[in-house]
Amino acid sequence: MQSIREIYKIGYGPSSSHTIGPVRASEIFTKRNPDNTNFRVTLYGSLAATGKGHHTDVAIKKTFLPNDVDIVWNTEKELPLHPNGMLFEAIDSEGNITDEWIVYSIGGGDLQDDTGILNDQVVYKHKTLADILEYCNNNGKTFWEYVEDCEGPEIWDFLKEVWFIMKETITQGLDNEGVLPGEIKLPRKASNYYMKAKNSKGAIQNQGLLFSYALAVSEENAAGGKIVTAPTCGSSGVLPAMLFYLKREEHITDSKIYRALATAGLIGNIVKRNASISGAEVGCQGEIGTACAMAAGIAAQVMGGSLRQIEYAAEMGFEHNLGLTCDPVLGYVQIPCIERNAIAAGKALECAVYALFSDGGHKISFDEAVKTMAETGRDIQSAYRETGIGGLAKNWKPFDK
Repeated sequence: MQSIREIYKIGYGPSSSHTIGPVRASEIFTKRNPDNTNFRVTLYGSLAATGKGHHTDVAIKKTFLPNDVDIVWNTEKELPLHPNGMLFEAIDSEGNITDEWIVYSIGGGDLQDDTGILNDQVVYKHKTLADILEYCNNNGKTFWEYVEDCEGPEIWDFLKEVWFIMKETITQGLDNEGVLPGEIKLPRKASNYYMKAKNSKGAIQNQGLLFSYALAVSEENAAGGKIVTAPTCGSSGVLPAMLFYLKREEHITDSKIYRALATAGLIGNIVKRNASISGAEVGCQGEIGTACAMAAGIAAQVMGGSLRQIEYAAEMGFEHNLGLTCDPVLGYVQIPCIERNAIAAGKALECAVYALFSDGGHKISFDEAVKTMAETGRDIQSAYRETGIGGLAKNWKPFDK
């Protein structure tokens, strides 16, 4: 498996697969062709279907500046390796193609071409949570210690930066108000939810605060703000919300936050390695489902759970998002994406508490849930995998009922 640095990418929303990935690809191709001034980028499949709502064309054009680039939308064709396919072409002054590159945005900002996944360096020798669990039990290690063993002590400086960005995004999101960009005209809710929660008491206050933190990040992402993929832009609100909430409620140190981020990154890495975190490939179960599992696992860890209880919490967070479709209205990462982050954060906390009340024993393993998600994703019709032609995207009407 790769470094967890590939799970936590610092960038700008609204989509890791539709903006961060294509931007990275554009940067690589322009560096490959420094003398060219004319380019063409053809977007296929899901990228073409929902790219305008995700601002894919805007992100690509900005990256190519001051050069000219023509964006071609091919919604009728999918390239063979992944629904998010791109063809980059460099064109000379006479209209001849001097270089071309087919590349795929495979989720979380990662790229793949015919040579394999770019920057795919093996950091972890184990590939399943069961194997890691066995290793940790045999060696008296925690999950975060295992991460440190594989990544080296320098991983903590990286995770410190990740936590700093996450806090900044929540702070800004709680302060910002107004309408999100785009045709939906969706008003921000984080600030309002936060103030209502502060004026409430007990369980309602706790739940309201958790919701507001997730909304804050998700709304910043939808507005193109700076976020950390966890594991994607569309699901970036769940984990920071949980960490921010635990910091407030459990009064934990930043060191425990970094350790939680290490464990969460490990959980996300396993899904990414053995299934997918791409909504275009497996639906929202791969994005929100993974984020919920990451948040549930670390909540159990922070609250004193055993390795088995942490695995159980993560499994529940994953299992109970199986079959979740990706059906963004008008292609924007707004409806139902923003609400889903808030609800998934609440669900993650419930899964952690449920696991902590148990002895950690359960019948479905995390790895079995991951395998099931991959199979379910292949069975989901393309209309429900980030193409914007099925589900809520199909039935939505531009007015409140």
